[in-house]
Amino acid sequence: MDVLTDDLEKYRTELTGYCYRMLGSAFEAEDAVQDTMVRAWRALDSFEGRSSLRSWLYRIATNVCLDSLNAGNRRARPMDLTDPTPVAQARLNERPEITWLEPVPDGRVLPSVADPAETAVHRETVRLAFVAALQHLPAKQRAVLILREVLAWKASEVAELLGTTVASVNSALQRARATLAEQAPAASDAADPLDEAQKALLDRYVAAFEGYDMQALTALLHEDATMSMPPYDLWLRGHEDIVGWMLGVGEVCRGSKLLPTVANGSPAFAHYHPDPEGGFAPWALIVLQVHDGKVGGMDFFLDTKRWFPLFDLPDRLPA
Repeated sequence: MDVLTDDLEKYRTELTGYCYRMLGSAFEAEDAVQDTMVRAWRALDSFEGRSSLRSWLYRIATNVCLDSLNAGNRRARPMDLTDPTPVAQARLNERPEITWLEPVPDGRVLPSVADPAETAVHRETVRLAFVAALQHLPAKQRAVLILREVLAWKASEVAELLGTTVASVNSALQRARATLAEQAPAASDAADPLDEAQKALLDRYVAAFEGYDMQALTALLHEDATMSMPPYDLWLRGHEDIVGWMLGVGEVCRGSKLLPTVANGSPAFAHYHPDPEGGFAPWALIVLQVHDGKVGGMDFFLDTKRWFPLFDLPDRLPA
């Protein structure tokens, strides 16, 4: 039985990546995979081997995710809900009825593969913009697109997994592609590993942010760069509004420290805020979208009690 358990466990990371793309939540994805493993372990005696163990696990995981999504779960980013807010009208409004798209550590969802092209696809398809676009698809279309386009399953394999026909799978894939084309998730620069120019960009970002040098910071941002702060629905676009926020309400972040990490296949930073009692306390997980050599988006995830333990980040920094 231990051997069989090990056989199941070796698929955990890729299954978590699949469930994360389906559900948009790191925590729900891990729960779904754990449920999958428990169901599989209990049913091992009935596994007849007519399909591969991997396919069998994906069938179970798909059913777990579809059950969750049928309950009405759909995750969003602030930019999915409203237009950008001019800084003069900016207010921090929580939307407790909204289930927000969540960041995820790369190590939880990106399995080690030998093929660089496959690695690039896996990284690109856990980026926040892509996972946000997936949320616009009906659940079964979402599963079809991920299995066909991300995991490169054959239409016949997907049809068998979903208990449907190849024609139905192809039709669902066509509709899913059309919806994604309308959403047009932003492109991002390849970053595995970072090249010298990307390393220099991130070094300059840290220096500008920690020095609170808005001129240096905006030099690194695209003109239409965005900034969001879940769980608040506020988001900003463009240099003027981002700087206006940073020098207004955001002025409390002056003197902060950044610690590098990675999230969603993208560069990220743990943001520590000056603590009046000394040292630096967790403030946000910042996930950057980088394309064409500049930063196109900054997502500040403020619920540090959830994110910092998930990313194995220190609970504070010394002075």
